[in-house]
Amino acid sequence: MINAKAAVADAKGSFTIEEIEVGEPQAGEVLVKLKASGVCHTDWDSLRWGYHHVLGHEGAGIVEAVGDGVQTVKVGDAVLLNWAIPCRSCYQCQTGHQNICEQNSPVTGANPDNGMAHPEATCWKGAPLKRSFNIGTLSSHTIVKQEAVVRATVDIPFESACIIGCGVMTGYGSVVNAAQLKAGSSAVVLGLGGVGLSVIQGARISGAAKIIAVDVNEHRLEISKTFGATHLIKASRDDKGLASVAAQVKELCGGRGADYAFECTGVPALGAAPLAMVRNAGTAVQVSGIEQVIEIDMNLFEWDKTYLNPLYGGAMPEYDFPRLLDLYACGKLLLDELITRKYPLERLQDAIDDMLAGRNAKGVVVFE
Repeated sequence: MINAKAAVADAKGSFTIEEIEVGEPQAGEVLVKLKASGVCHTDWDSLRWGYHHVLGHEGAGIVEAVGDGVQTVKVGDAVLLNWAIPCRSCYQCQTGHQNICEQNSPVTGANPDNGMAHPEATCWKGAPLKRSFNIGTLSSHTIVKQEAVVRATVDIPFESACIIGCGVMTGYGSVVNAAQLKAGSSAVVLGLGGVGLSVIQGARISGAAKIIAVDVNEHRLEISKTFGATHLIKASRDDKGLASVAAQVKELCGGRGADYAFECTGVPALGAAPLAMVRNAGTAVQVSGIEQVIEIDMNLFEWDKTYLNPLYGGAMPEYDFPRLLDLYACGKLLLDELITRKYPLERLQDAIDDMLAGRNAKGVVVFE
């Protein structure tokens, strides 16, 4: 039994830093000593899930022990964690959609306890403790199923590796896997947090000729050029549905609109905004995971426009993570540059506050 330090949701909208107990991995399970964990809006959202759990779903670390039958990693391996844990046997996994596994993915209606390690893997105050998305990366140690880890195949700092596991994969995958952006095309990106900047990188790597970055934050607009933005538009919070921005996008794109538009703000009122940015027969992609009920003027779909709502960038982590690591190793995917600040676990609240205030492209908690 390992005494670990973790951020535990208090079931009332906040969290505390606690000492928890992490056991030994059973068959098919892996014990990971976390070295870094990204801080994501979903972590903040999870504070309102209404039950105690270990926070965090973007992690990287070192394998400390493996259970019987584990063949994908060994003790000492550096690994990335994947929160959308595939069963590899259901219809969706077998047809290339591991991100929406019918057995393990709680966001698709599966039993939320499927995909987790044995119930006593993590305990607190003498009782089993759940972990966010069954991985709980805001903890010094975690036990996960072997399907939740991917071995790091290149030399990369843990803090840069950990952010691949959600924000980078979501942004990049929405461009490459979901939209399948064509070289020479134009793209507009609404919202320039970690996900939006990863969309920009996906568009640049895919060969987009024009990448229009949109945000209300001038600093984010400026740094977006580092990641590949070719044109910048400063938005106004008073611009309903970003109608003024849409007019500027059309002007930049020959009066027709962009070939692709990606919504990365997470603002429900902007859920339909990318449809106003694209040309007829263009593709709009809702990247940020808006789940609220919104009204959409169906005229925005005219004519022949496509609206996509992918989860996790259509990730197949065992394939996509090594590809992203290779892109990092050859200098095409910028990860070190995405990290604005690093925090010890005890300053997690500061990391959340900085994220909500828009001060960070990406904040990362690092463990000793």
